[in-house]
Formats: sequence, C-alpha cells, structure tokens
Amino acid sequence: MGGATAGVAAAAARARRKVLSHFMSRNAVAADKAVGFTPARRMERRYFDRLRDNGVLVSGKAGTWYLDVPKLDAYQRGRRKRLGMALAGLAAALAAGVGIGLLG
Repeated sequence: MGGATAGVAAAAARARRKVLSHFMSRNAVAADKAVGFTPARRMERRYFDRLRDNGVLVSGKAGTWYLDVPKLDAYQRGRRKRLGMALAGLAAALAAGVGIGLLG
C-alpha cells in the first residue's frame, strides 16, 4: 500500500471511529436519545451520509440522529463480506498471474 493510499485508509478509519463513537458514547440508540452531529471533516460527512442513506442513522426531532444498532451490525457485516470477496478476487488474480508466469 502506497503512502497516499495508507493515509486515505487511515483517515477513513478515523472518520468511522469518530462518527460511531459520537453516537455510542452518548447512548444515542433510540429516538428519545437522539443527538445532534456536526462533522468536522469531509470524510466524516461522507461516512455520516453513507450511514444515513443505509438507514443506520435515523432522523430524530429537530436535526438529531440516533443509531439503529441492528442495521449498524448488518451494515458492518456486509462491509466485511465485500472486503473479503475483494481480497479473495485479488488473491485469485495473483495466483493466476503466477501460474501463467510459471507456464509461460
């Protein structure tokens, strides 16, 4: 992984932690416990938007939000599954490349 790629991955992980911890640390997991959120960085805004679009963050009263924990769990499982499939595809492509190199 190149330096720039590693930096982007680290920033994305930091944004995920910051957004989720904002809601979890305030126990905002039900409509009556919804809290406001103002992202400090663009990556936080993008992750917040992604969670909202997937129904993980649910709108409460007057600009507040709360986490739907079962949907968060499903979202994270799906994310890990997609990552695993991508890595398996990469491993298969590398194995095929090595095989072709040995035969060629």
